[in-house]
Amino acid sequence: MRKPLVAGNWKMNKNHSEAMELLRALTDRSGEIPEGVDVMVAPPALYLSEMAGVANEAIAVGAQDVSTQQEEGAYTGEFSAAMLRSAGVRYAIVGHSERREYHGETDELIREKIAACVNAGIRPVYCCGEVLAQRESGNHVDVVSHQVRIALKGFTADELKDLVVAYEPVWAIGTGKTASSDQAQEMHAEIRNMLSEQFNSDFANSVRILYGGSAKPANAAELFSQPDVDGGLIGGASLKADDFLKVVGAAG
Repeated sequence: MRKPLVAGNWKMNKNHSEAMELLRALTDRSGEIPEGVDVMVAPPALYLSEMAGVANEAIAVGAQDVSTQQEEGAYTGEFSAAMLRSAGVRYAIVGHSERREYHGETDELIREKIAACVNAGIRPVYCCGEVLAQRESGNHVDVVSHQVRIALKGFTADELKDLVVAYEPVWAIGTGKTASSDQAQEMHAEIRNMLSEQFNSDFANSVRILYGGSAKPANAAELFSQPDVDGGLIGGASLKADDFLKVVGAAG
């Protein structure tokens, strides 16, 4: 039985006081988190160390990105997976659609970021998904299959035992559109089949696959009820404690 995970990606939002206020609201209300549901929040990077020290055991802190470089060195502006781990960070988002679009990240680069996480003992939250043109052309399964195959190439199932996959229908992020629960389930099942073919069925059935396409209180329960949807990577709805806790509650 896969344990649901609801992860809040705060993106580039919240100043320091706002971020700490939100975290404290979540920790103060952590009793509302259903038993058997994991929760993670990924704030802007400059708050990570402080927030990891404030968060309680019910809420893990994750990073929105990680460097591909070594543990240390002359890499101005970068932060390594080992640094994240030393600061109390337990997850790192890699391959987010915004990193792909705005920073030109390739599947090969994303693979290096996953390797950095694996080597440092950070749980990678690997994002994959298609844009609207790829969905409308009917090519979306092939697109995601290519992403998964390249990003996870060369790893063993044991090395990826802590892998989390987040399916992002990019056409449904920040557009007001949402994939139907049937569309989400279809692609999540396809991704699980991809993992089974690339590794084995036991591994595929153990990996948590999150829905990352504008899940919110109004649709979270229906999305999370699908057999291959193991929680969500939540954007806008993670910026308000009430909304985020309602989404978390839907996973229980």
